[in-house]
Amino acid sequence: MIKRLIGRLMGQPSEKGSRPLRISSDEHNIEVGQISPCASRIITNLHQAGYEAYLVGGAVRDLLLGFVPKDFDVVTDATPEEIRRVFRNSRIIGRRFRLVHVYCGRDMVEVSTFRAPHKTSSSKDRKGRLLHDNTFGSINEDAIRRDFTVNALFYDPRSGEVLDFCGGYVDTQKNLLRIIGAPVQRYREDPVRMLRAIRLSEKLGLTIDSKTKSPFKKQAGLLDGVPSARLYDEFIKVVKSGSLASAVEQIVNFGFHSAFFSKLDRVKERSKEGDFLRLIYKKTDDRINHGKSVSPAFLFAGVFWPEVNKRWNYVASDPKYMGALVRAIEEVSDVLSQTFIPKRLIADIRDIWYLQGRLLNRRGKKPTQVLRHQKFRAAYDFLQLRGISGEVPQELVDWWTQFQELEPQDREAWLERNTQLGVNEPKKRLRRRSRKKRSTEIS
Repeated sequence: MIKRLIGRLMGQPSEKGSRPLRISSDEHNIEVGQISPCASRIITNLHQAGYEAYLVGGAVRDLLLGFVPKDFDVVTDATPEEIRRVFRNSRIIGRRFRLVHVYCGRDMVEVSTFRAPHKTSSSKDRKGRLLHDNTFGSINEDAIRRDFTVNALFYDPRSGEVLDFCGGYVDTQKNLLRIIGAPVQRYREDPVRMLRAIRLSEKLGLTIDSKTKSPFKKQAGLLDGVPSARLYDEFIKVVKSGSLASAVEQIVNFGFHSAFFSKLDRVKERSKEGDFLRLIYKKTDDRINHGKSVSPAFLFAGVFWPEVNKRWNYVASDPKYMGALVRAIEEVSDVLSQTFIPKRLIADIRDIWYLQGRLLNRRGKKPTQVLRHQKFRAAYDFLQLRGISGEVPQELVDWWTQFQELEPQDREAWLERNTQLGVNEPKKRLRRRSRKKRSTEIS
């Protein structure tokens, strides 16, 4: 009893005992046929080798909520080295959190070992963040160290039962997202949990429990200490959730946007910039929800384009408009390099911006040259969004739509018939050579 009381005061999740609530197959809606064949085979092989093994986490949660899981994770009492000996086609990865990737042809399943909560300070830094997470434990210890109750559910394919140690099954019935343990302590251990709460709530339609979200604004500053790579990974998960528009609003409401870039708060403005950002987020969600891929470079190009456009200050009568655009791109690229955006993406972002200037010139061989650029399609899609927002005339977008749909052999003849200027693009003036007057000599 005293041990449990000390644990509560220290902010550790309270153990609900080693006996879980067992939900039979008659009570829940999960069927064995919904499980990945690769995950099922791995669980079976681990059982045959004498180990416990369960489907765990997001896959169980999604199936109970009526969603189709993208990934299937397995948890076991076997150590990474023991898992590796069972499956020849596997490899151990990670340092902070060691787990095993097991391959079944092209499919891959992550297999982890039961973890235990951290009871010593040696695994945490001065701010309480976890430095490593390789303390192995039992299944009930593994459950209480997970982030949210709906992620602490285990499915046993042999019995068809769902094992619930933390009340997660009831929360799935209530569409509730609730942190396990003391919220502030859990966010200090891993600040990314706050972002994950927003992503899951928006993606799955869950309501964040009041005690879970009450510390968000005060603890938002913890995200400033998260490595850029982790922030980027979590933001991309938000992008791929299909609920980017609503998630960004929540990120801004709770003050998390400063960890990414302060520009995200412009989404709440009733301005041209705010309208453009909302359009970018909406179109991103539309693509994801229709099963299409999304380029992170395209998204970030859209987020920062208002800054480029403001510095560019395009004037149709300026014959040096491309030089002005290049200077604007250089300035904003310096800003990008200070964010969590990987450097490998910045080159693609710059290409999309640069081509916005090239797309204005529709004379001579320039259109054909632009069409051959490897980032033309992304730049054209970007131009479409600018057309929708009213930033460029729809006539310009329609011209490029028609031109790219032509057969290659027909483009030259079409250009001769449809040569047009860009958006009020001035004609190049030919400089007249001054004629030298012949000196007449009187003889």
